[in-house]
Amino acid sequence: MSPVGNDESPKPKAVPKHARAAPRTTARLAAAQALYEMEVAGKSGHEVVPEFVDRRFAGLIEGGDMAPADPRFFERLVLGVAGDQPVLDRMLADCLQPEGHLERLEVVLRAILRLGAYELLAVSDVPARVAISEYVDLTHAFFAGREPALVNGILDKIARVVREDEMSGSGRGGAS
Repeated sequence: MSPVGNDESPKPKAVPKHARAAPRTTARLAAAQALYEMEVAGKSGHEVVPEFVDRRFAGLIEGGDMAPADPRFFERLVLGVAGDQPVLDRMLADCLQPEGHLERLEVVLRAILRLGAYELLAVSDVPARVAISEYVDLTHAFFAGREPALVNGILDKIARVVREDEMSGSGRGGAS
């Protein structure tokens, strides 16, 4: 995928694993595309969110059969990442050291990592392991290489800090 110079949202190669049945999974996919569009086209979250919602998330994936996106969850993710991006980027950059820098990653991969970090940090009703799994599955929809393992490792490292009790086994799981 070559996102440079293209402000159209990227289309995944496959439907994420749970997107056929889970509105939050579809919202995560739409949020990754919205963050991509914000970064490439220089739009704000307040511009992109209504555009996606108004067209009822049409065109998220070509020929894909997906559950309707949860618009409130989508908005919470997009605006939350936009508002907390400096904090999220510092967390992610710390996890990437010493090998690389966040800005060297593809735009859609940065979007997925920011979303996963935000959800771990700010969406406590989704268990950490569920959130990590959702973003690994989402990464698989866009990438066939080592990217899903990178997302898994980084989000696991973040979860062990921001959800320490849950990740050590004393927390309880719930639904995504």
